[in-house]
Amino acid sequence: MDIHKLKLFLSLASTGHFGRAAAQCHVSPSTMSRNLQQLEQELGAALMDRNNRSVALTEAGHRFLQFARETLQQWETFQDSILADAHTLRGQLSIYCSVTASYSFLYEILAEFRTRHPGINIKLHTGDPAQAIERVTGGYEDIAIAARPSTLPAEINFKAIASSPLRFIGPKDSSLLPAADGEHWQTLPMIISEEGLARERFNQWCQLEGIAPNIYAEVKGNEAIVSMVSLGFGVGLVPHIVLENSPLKDRVALLADQPDLGPFDTGICVLEKRLKSPIVSALWAEVQ
Repeated sequence: MDIHKLKLFLSLASTGHFGRAAAQCHVSPSTMSRNLQQLEQELGAALMDRNNRSVALTEAGHRFLQFARETLQQWETFQDSILADAHTLRGQLSIYCSVTASYSFLYEILAEFRTRHPGINIKLHTGDPAQAIERVTGGYEDIAIAARPSTLPAEINFKAIASSPLRFIGPKDSSLLPAADGEHWQTLPMIISEEGLARERFNQWCQLEGIAPNIYAEVKGNEAIVSMVSLGFGVGLVPHIVLENSPLKDRVALLADQPDLGPFDTGICVLEKRLKSPIVSALWAEVQ
């Protein structure tokens, strides 16, 4: 199996679009289309349903996607082991984290790592922290900085970095800021995460307190929540570390009444089997 073909297929499956996948892989859309056709001919099965705008995996496509991810990971682990024998680590390491985590934690992690392993190229993706563990288990990233979920997948290794409380914030100098208790919580327009640990804790707290929340907006990414709150759209729930590092922190304020929603533990996570890769293992060991 051609490793390059597998990489093109994974990109197409991830983006669901010929044009975006082609741009990501630095090839033409026609090359991307031809690669898919060749794979389907070799396998004797349709891997994707497509139209002029997008593609979607067939049942066979989903099975081949898992095969492609595992094969690529095994290939990269083998390459890394060969390079390790030469006492010089070279290759690529994919990392996923939120924007806040990229300058709150990642800088310190990579500072010494970069000095020790200049031959390793870092591929960094930023996005919603709620998707971090899924990105790792799905084979899209080698390592991610994530919030520790209530239940950690068995195949995931997690190493804690920091702990931060969850805090309710409102726009500064606003009528939303007085103590929010009883019925007042139900009248507040809430801006919260679509998914992830903060949303899970919020839902549990509302259920425990018998609160029917007035959800104004569901947002991907904690930084966007701070932004919307600063504009006066409502009250938001974010980890305190996000607030501390936000350029908009002076435009928001903590609500006087802060329920205890439990800690927001942050750390790095990796598939246990990926620690066989000397490159992945080297970064994992960097985090104390």
